[in-house]
Amino acid sequence: MLGRFPVALSLSRSLLRGSSSGRRGLSAMAGGGEEGQLGGFFEYMERLRNYERSGVPRGAGTDSDDGFDLGRMRRLLRRLGDPHTHFPAVHIAGTKGKGSTAAFLSNIMREQGYNVGCYSSPHLLTIRERISVGNDGGPVPVGLLSDLFDQAKEAIDESIESENGALTHFEVFTALSFLLFSRENVDIAIVEAGLGGARDATNVIQSTELAASVITTVGKEHLDALGGSLQSIAIAKSGIIKQGRPVVIGGPFSVDIEQIFRDRAFLTQSPVISACDPGIKSITKCIDWDNGKPYQCCDISINISDDVPLSIELCDVNLQLLGDHQCQNAVTASCTALCLRNLGWDISDASIQAGLEETQLPGRSQFLTQEEALVLGLDGASTVLIDGAHTEASAKALSNVIETVRLEGPLALVVGMANDKEHLAFAEQLLVGSRPDVVLLTEASIAGGASRAMPAPSLKEIWMSAARDLGINCVDIGTISGAETPEHIANLATSSSSFAGKPTVMIGCQDKTPFSCDLIRAASQLILESRGGGDASPGLVCVTGSLHVVATVLQHLEGH
Repeated sequence: MLGRFPVALSLSRSLLRGSSSGRRGLSAMAGGGEEGQLGGFFEYMERLRNYERSGVPRGAGTDSDDGFDLGRMRRLLRRLGDPHTHFPAVHIAGTKGKGSTAAFLSNIMREQGYNVGCYSSPHLLTIRERISVGNDGGPVPVGLLSDLFDQAKEAIDESIESENGALTHFEVFTALSFLLFSRENVDIAIVEAGLGGARDATNVIQSTELAASVITTVGKEHLDALGGSLQSIAIAKSGIIKQGRPVVIGGPFSVDIEQIFRDRAFLTQSPVISACDPGIKSITKCIDWDNGKPYQCCDISINISDDVPLSIELCDVNLQLLGDHQCQNAVTASCTALCLRNLGWDISDASIQAGLEETQLPGRSQFLTQEEALVLGLDGASTVLIDGAHTEASAKALSNVIETVRLEGPLALVVGMANDKEHLAFAEQLLVGSRPDVVLLTEASIAGGASRAMPAPSLKEIWMSAARDLGINCVDIGTISGAETPEHIANLATSSSSFAGKPTVMIGCQDKTPFSCDLIRAASQLILESRGGGDASPGLVCVTGSLHVVATVLQHLEGH
């Protein structure tokens, strides 16, 4: 046994009182008129500083004078009765994979019958998606969030005044999530860090409340905000490792990055569990389809005999989340669940397998059903994949998924991105994998407005340049609105389908309008025409580059 969890935690302050409502969360695609009840809450939150809209300042996530002020967060929580001290938590950080790992682990614990709170970001359609509580994993119900805010508003007002208006949107919403978990008497909270780790608002969790830390991956996203190097990013993420509490590291990491975590763990006397330990084997045996959606069948074997002995054999695990990276996230979540079992939690092998198999994330390697494709105006000749990838690493992972499920049919990419991403590296990863037949660039409706969206013509030039640098024949098909006639699409495809007798990638961009789902239909028509009427292989249209673009697709489907 590594420590004292699980434990019974008592609630002492009136603000924290409240029993579980018993209401199940809404669908992960919830939005609807019901949210009108939250109008006052949304208006209140909109007045707070929101770095997701304005962009994160340089050095904000570092443990330095430029870093976010955790003292401000602690003072806010003190006014609310220190709710974060009333439940054990698993704290998850990582450049990529933390959302999937949090979802896997939350579902494992729910399968075992625990009352689970989960806090994650960002959201797709409603901010309520960021908080789930109970046994179904849906967004926090409107009424529950509304009641919580009404009761906490006076204390939040006082904090905002005492901090001279410096409290941020993320800080307030994080505090509300902790307050909700306390009121709902969760057995455990799975908490995803927002930025970095050391100075993230979630890092008020101390060793007395921490069951385990998890660090999934280290990549270059938010480089300036986290110190300018992969090493500084790793140092920021290592800040969630706490005295005497185990840490699970995902990876794979380079030797120098992993050593940063191990050095921090040594200083804090924290046992380390590596999801890349030689005693761990995972293999994807096959890709199969069920009801028009693919899944990967995996075997996962964990046999670790180091600081924390862990053992499990899982056969024929059918993961709905695709790709080698998701298999690794599943291994990381399984190691964490086994670590909790070592701490005294009752977690069966069956619950671990069922939790992994139940997990799906909207907008992450999500294949639309045939019915959903029909809503978008497709006639069934193309499959639609939506994925919010927006970094070089996530583009590589997406390319892996496309190569895994794509057969011989044509491929179109519809891409819209924020202006602070690595556009060239992103393009190169998707061009060198399963080379697309068509790429249509668009302008994403990014939080923060047009000032943060990358113009579609600029993206087109980057993709043209990337294709040429990679020796890929490409042709500029100009602008496209999505409202073109089938005859115009056919003419475009015919005139652009070959260049000097070699296969050619058609690259175009949407006109000055922001992304609309009409572009998906145009992309589908283009790839089908590009292969000629005799090719019966189904096409694949992948919409990617930003969760905001993906959210537009899901909103369109929700509206119908």
